[in-house]
Amino acid sequence: MPYLTAAVVFVGALSALNLVLALAMVKRLREHSGLLTGRRGAPSAELEVGTRIAEFETVTEAGEPLTRASLADDLLVAFLSPGCAPCVEKLPAFVAHARSLPGGRRGVLAVVVGEPREAAAFAAPLGPVAHVVIEEPNGALSRAFGVHSYPTLLRIGPDAEGRPVVTSNAVDLKRPTAMAA
Repeated sequence: MPYLTAAVVFVGALSALNLVLALAMVKRLREHSGLLTGRRGAPSAELEVGTRIAEFETVTEAGEPLTRASLADDLLVAFLSPGCAPCVEKLPAFVAHARSLPGGRRGVLAVVVGEPREAAAFAAPLGPVAHVVIEEPNGALSRAFGVHSYPTLLRIGPDAEGRPVVTSNAVDLKRPTAMAA
């Protein structure tokens, strides 16, 4: 009888320990889910403010040549990909934000990264509000800006030497454009 009692107590203690560990694991998974959800809407932290834009040469969908030297002094830049769900979610807000900018299309560059046919359909609403470049992964603009994740929204402007640098990696599409920086 003492062995049976000891076995029941041991199994009960083991079950209680298992329950505590399972609850701790659930709590930890919820914390990670919250972090991942917050990360999706987070600024493009991979590019720090002050990051210089490297030299590049490309052509927009309208056939206009585009180089580092031809970038506007204050430019909103978006790197989007049709294969990423957050990009699909942000596209309407980005188009609305770009449409309301005082400089109009001249102050907006949209880089759509993906397979050309899929990217062209995704880029269609961007054409009236931005200069659009479609490129494959690791294309000229992605390399020049150092972008590896999507969506990436940036503001660029000249540094003290007149070279374009990232001036903001936290573009808030919900802020009124008069206050956008």
